Amino acid sequence: MAKRYNWQLDREMEFPYDAPPPKRQVGYIFDINKCIACQTCTVACKTAWTSGKGEETMFWNNVETKPWGGYPVGWDVNLLETTEPAKWDANRLTSLTIFETDSNDGMPHGYEPRAEDYAHPNLGEDDVSDMIELGHHFEGVHPTWMFYLARICNHCDHPSCVAACPRGAIYKREEDGIVLVDQERCRGYQECVKACPYKKVFYNVISRASSKCIGCYPLVEQGNVALCVESCIGKIRMHGFLSSREEPREDNPLDYIVRIRKLALPLYPQHGTAGNVYYIPPVHVPDPFLEQMFGPGVAAAKEMYRNLGDDPQLLGALLLFGVSPRIITRYEVQGEEAVGWDVDGQEVARVPFTEPIYVRPHYDAQHDVYRHNTA
Repeated sequence: MAKRYNWQLDREMEFPYDAPPPKRQVGYIFDINKCIACQTCTVACKTAWTSGKGEETMFWNNVETKPWGGYPVGWDVNLLETTEPAKWDANRLTSLTIFETDSNDGMPHGYEPRAEDYAHPNLGEDDVSDMIELGHHFEGVHPTWMFYLARICNHCDHPSCVAACPRGAIYKREEDGIVLVDQERCRGYQECVKACPYKKVFYNVISRASSKCIGCYPLVEQGNVALCVESCIGKIRMHGFLSSREEPREDNPLDYIVRIRKLALPLYPQHGTAGNVYYIPPVHVPDPFLEQMFGPGVAAAKEMYRNLGDDPQLLGALLLFGVSPRIITRYEVQGEEAVGWDVDGQEVARVPFTEPIYVRPHYDAQHDVYRHNTA
């Protein structure tokens, strides 16, 4: 077992082998506060990548309702119940990751879902945390709540699927950190399915091989965002690259939001995989529930989000969510506008802080007509 530094845990951790970080690391930020669970991202991914035989109940992208929903059923609680509770000393994890337990012969600790657990992708949809009393008034943190959690493969820094595969069929690309399955090498042992704490590796009973989210790498190689990001009508997603071999850059929107300001947080960081899908936590949900999901930075992130109006640099980065099909690798706040450039140095987005409003007069003198509001 090699020692690798995990910045999300603020300590070194054990990992089955050592390898240099990729030249740059693909990453995603999801703003939970804006997600309406329209499932447009799910449909875009499904129709593009998993419409074949053996993929009927396979969703590389899914949106589930917390606290009761999950796909596959119980993907998170089943693992949490077999591991010790996460313990933090400030931002440093003092409990064990899934790589540091002795219960699985050196393999990442995990569990394998049943086939029927994949048959209910919308289980618990819109179910709230508790009964709502007549006349309940909600403001701030809600006594009864739910939120939508969009999920894809995390393309982790320390992928448990890579560590578990006895065939070496799963690998992490050096050029962008995307994690892929070599379909020719895979023999369907399903150790990757068992090892992934997020259950984002799937077994195809027809091809008898595993498959997973490919990060839309054909698009990424051309400088474009993934389909789930481009199709998101709520503009809750940002797709780009995190600095992996150098210090985080303030002009890189992902670096700034994730590494520098720490507004967006990883999902279940205590597992130790260092996933690269980051979430801006929902401000209306109680902190204890969110802290078990996103770690100890929840309260600070929520406070930062509530005060975005006083933070133009951070607000400017968030304004670039969903504004271009191109991956934005550099941004800048210029006066009252957020400007973004792609990997080729071309300006691809310019977003005003205040959306312009045009009020047309009731009487149009040019056409000698009156405008009426018929809505």
